[in-house]
Amino acid sequence: MRTTLAAGGLDRAASERPAPRAKIEARGVNFYYGTTQALHDVSLAAGVCQVTALIGPSGCGKSTFLRLINRMNDLIPGTRIEGSILLDGEDIYDPRVDVVDLRRRVGMVFQRSNPFPKSIYENVAYGPRVHGVRDKAALDEIVEKTLRAAALWDEVKDRLGSSALSLSGGQQQRLCIARALAVEPEVLLMDEPASALDPLATAKIEELIHELKERYTIVIVTHNMQQAARVSDMTAYFYLGRLIEFGETAKIFTNPSRQETEDYITGRFG
Repeated sequence: MRTTLAAGGLDRAASERPAPRAKIEARGVNFYYGTTQALHDVSLAAGVCQVTALIGPSGCGKSTFLRLINRMNDLIPGTRIEGSILLDGEDIYDPRVDVVDLRRRVGMVFQRSNPFPKSIYENVAYGPRVHGVRDKAALDEIVEKTLRAAALWDEVKDRLGSSALSLSGGQQQRLCIARALAVEPEVLLMDEPASALDPLATAKIEELIHELKERYTIVIVTHNMQQAARVSDMTAYFYLGRLIEFGETAKIFTNPSRQETEDYITGRFG
């Protein structure tokens, strides 16, 4: 049941709204790197057009879990998953799943911006080209649309042919977000997207997250407690590969159910 904090106490109307439909659902997930178990019985759901933050100390399993959602851990030899992760109710680890299509539907933005050593235009057009778009007018439209969605168009529209590496760090990260959006995903995964940025660039990324959640389900890993509180609707606290607590961000940060969560949030641990 959804509750929100209001000036006069609990917002009763909000508390009566039905919970958002789950876009992503993990059920009893265990994950192994060889013989080392990295995740233990993780179950949580990310609602449609919600931001879910994964928090916890380094090495707690949050990035490992994030990468399971688009099967990036498949690229690491000797890994194994038990349990299931559902996207719109379908298990993404079913052998019949097309992994290339899954990664189109579930985009990824990494901790450090990683633009291709190509022009700004070609960075955004790359994904659509891979997926068969060849028409120049269609590509032009996609590039403009996604750069606008990433709040970057006005800054780069007059130099689309310039190298993406000439952009500032914050601009490069927004370009990487545009590149992920260009293939029209349904879910956007973000692994510490602002950790390498200055406060001004971080604020722009956070503003962008607020805008993007109108159209996308977003799951973000962050070490920054204030950032998690600002941008997310739901928060999951991980420790030593276990999901300790999962709930509404307002509750997690003001009245957590578990002492371990309170210790981490208040800085007594981690």
